[in-house]
Amino acid sequence: MRQSIRWCFGSVLTLVLAYAASAATESIADLSIGDKHAEISQNVTRIIEELHYSRPNIDNSFSSAILDRYLDTLDGNRLYFLNSDISSFGQYRYELDERARNGELDPVFEIFNLFRARTQERIEYALTLLNEAPDFTIDEEFRFDRSELPWPNSEAEMQDIWRKRVKNDGLSLVLTGKTWEESIEILEGRYERVLRRVGQLTADDVFETFMNAMAHTMDPHSSYLSPRNSEEYRIQMSLSYDGIGASLQLEDDYVNVMNIIAGGPAHVDGQLKPGDRITAVGQGVSGELEDVIGWRLDDVVQLIRGPGGTVVRLQVLTAGSLPGTPEKVIELVRDKVKLEEQAAKSNLIEVPRDDRTYRIGVIRVPSFYQDYAARSRGDEDYTSTTRDVARLVNELEAEGIDGLIMDLRQNGGGHLSEARELSGLFLERGPVVQLRETRGNTEVLDDPSPGSVYGGPLAVLVDRYSASASEIFAAAIQDYERGIVIGQRTFGKGSVQNLFNLDRFMRAPGYGQLTLTIGKYYRVTGGSTQHRGVEPDIELPSLVDIESVGESTRDTALPWDQISEANGFDTDSSLDQAISLLEARYQERAVDDPDLNYLLDDIEAVGALRNRETVSLNLTVRQTEREAMQQEQLERENARRAALELEPLATIEELDSTEPPDILLEQATSVVADMAALDAPFPPAATASPDIVSLQ
Repeated sequence: MRQSIRWCFGSVLTLVLAYAASAATESIADLSIGDKHAEISQNVTRIIEELHYSRPNIDNSFSSAILDRYLDTLDGNRLYFLNSDISSFGQYRYELDERARNGELDPVFEIFNLFRARTQERIEYALTLLNEAPDFTIDEEFRFDRSELPWPNSEAEMQDIWRKRVKNDGLSLVLTGKTWEESIEILEGRYERVLRRVGQLTADDVFETFMNAMAHTMDPHSSYLSPRNSEEYRIQMSLSYDGIGASLQLEDDYVNVMNIIAGGPAHVDGQLKPGDRITAVGQGVSGELEDVIGWRLDDVVQLIRGPGGTVVRLQVLTAGSLPGTPEKVIELVRDKVKLEEQAAKSNLIEVPRDDRTYRIGVIRVPSFYQDYAARSRGDEDYTSTTRDVARLVNELEAEGIDGLIMDLRQNGGGHLSEARELSGLFLERGPVVQLRETRGNTEVLDDPSPGSVYGGPLAVLVDRYSASASEIFAAAIQDYERGIVIGQRTFGKGSVQNLFNLDRFMRAPGYGQLTLTIGKYYRVTGGSTQHRGVEPDIELPSLVDIESVGESTRDTALPWDQISEANGFDTDSSLDQAISLLEARYQERAVDDPDLNYLLDDIEAVGALRNRETVSLNLTVRQTEREAMQQEQLERENARRAALELEPLATIEELDSTEPPDILLEQATSVVADMAALDAPFPPAATASPDIVSLQ
C-alpha cells in the first residue's frame, strides 16, 4: 500500500494519507463508515463532476477504475490479498460510482477489513520465519517488484513469496555487517511495529484512502484530505515547525524522497536526492539509527522533525540501488526554509575556445518565489525571482559576459506571476502563456513589462524535475526563438489546481479539503506543456530515467492537446540553422569528452540495475555483485581522471568523499560559448532600464 504525505515548506502542497499494510495480534473491531463520510462523498463526487477540468461523468467505467486504484493503493505489490479475494470484490466493480454519489460506502470498508485480516496473517507468518536462520547458500531469487504480476492463487504461493521476502530482508541486513541474531532483532521490531499500529487506524483513514483512489482516477494531482490531515496541512503551511525540507512518500514499506524543497536544509546540503529511500533516522550526531522500514509515514516525519538548529541523521539507500546495496548516512541541521537560500544566485564560468576565452554567466533559479505578503502590503522592495534575476543579469553584464544560462534544473515551479514576469525580462513584448479553465474559457497572459534586460546568447538548462512554472518559462523562450533549451525533457506538469475548503463549503467543521485540477497551461503556440513537457533543442544525457519520472509515467495524467495560437504571438527569427550547428559541434566534442563519456557509462550501469526485477538470495552472489559494482564505479572514475591527467583514487571510500563535477553545466556552458562564437542570429546584449529592474 502506498502512503503519501507532502512534507515541506512554502508553496501549496498536496498531502494525502493512505495508511499501509498492518495488523494486530488481538481482535480489533471492524471499521465502518462514519457519520459525515456519506455527506462528504456525495459532495466531493458532485464537485468533481462539475468543476474538474476533464468534466468527468463518474459512471461504470470510472467505477471499475476506482476499484482497481483502491486495491492497488492497499496492495500494490500483491503481498496480502489472494486472487480469490480480488475475484470476490468483482461484485462491486460497477457499483462504486453510484455508491460514492449516494454515500453508500459499506463495500469500501468491507474490502479494507479483509485487507487488515490478511495483513495480520502475513505478518504473523513472517514472524514465525525468524525462528530459523535462512540458508543463504541456496541459489534462488526474490522478485522485489510484483506490481505488474497477478495476485497469488493459493496460500502456499503467498507463503513462498513471504518466505523469500523475509529472507531478502535478513540478507540485506547481513550485507551491512549485521549478524543474523542482530538481524532478527531488527526484523522482529519492524514486523511487530506494523502489528501494533493497526489499532491506530480510524474510519477517517479508510475513507480518505478511498476518496483519494477516486480523485487520482481523475488525475494524479487531485486529492482529498481528512479533517485531521487538513489541520496538518495548515500547520505545515504556517512554517511553524522545523525539518529538512523534502517531499516524502511511503511505497512498499520504504520512505522515498519525492522532491527536495528549494531553500531547505536538504537543498543546501545537496546530498539527498529525489528517489533516495530513507531506511533509518538518528537524533543528533551520535544517536542510534532507528530502523524505519515499514513505519507509518507520519511517524517517520515526526522523527525527522525537531527544534531548529538540532541535527538529524538519515540512513539512505540511493535512488536506483538494489536491496542490500551499501547505504550512506547524511547529517542535516533542522531548519525552516530560508528565503535567502531559495533565492536565485549567479556565477561566471570561463570557457577556453580556440584563441580566446568566453565568459558565460549562470543564474541558478531553484524556484519561482515571491514574498506575496510584502507585495500585498504595497512594499516596493518585496522579494521575487524576477527582481533578483534582473539584478543578477545587470551584475553579470557589468563583469562582461558573452552568453547567459538560466539553470532551472530541479525547479518544481512556484508563482505563475513570476514565471510570466521572468519570461518578460528576456522578451520584448507579447503573450507568455495561455490558461484554459474547466468551462473552456481561455485567458492569455502577456508580458507585463515591454522591453528586456538582456538580448545576448541565452540558454535555459532543464532536467526531468523542471516542472510547472519552469516549463512556462522554458517554453516561452523556445517559442519566441529568443534562446535555446538544453538538457532533458521536462516533467510535463501543465495542469492547474484549486483548493476547496469543505468546511466552508458545508458551513460546518470536520469535512476536510479537496484539491482539484481546474485548468491547464498552454504555450503561446497553442500546444500544452501537460504530459509532454518541453523538449530540449539540444538533449544532454541524464541519470534521471524519463520512463520512471514525470507526468507521462502516471496512468491517469491528463493528455497533451492543442488550442489556438495566442493572439499577438509572433516571431520573425528562426534558430533552426544555429541549433543544427550547435548540435553538430556538441556531438563532435562529445566523442572525446572524458566527463561526458564517464556520465554515459554511469547511465548504462544504472540502467542495467534499473531493469532488474529480481535479486539473488545467495549471500556469496550478492557480495560478489556488490563488490563488482563498486569496483566498476571506481574504474569508471579513474578512467575519467586519467583522461583529465588527475591522480587516480585508491578506494571506493575516496570516491564517496569526492565532489562530483557538474557535467551537464559544463556541457551547457560549452554550447553557449558556441552560441557566442556564432554571432548571428543573436543580437548584442541590451541595457537594462530602471523600470525593468524594479518591477512593480
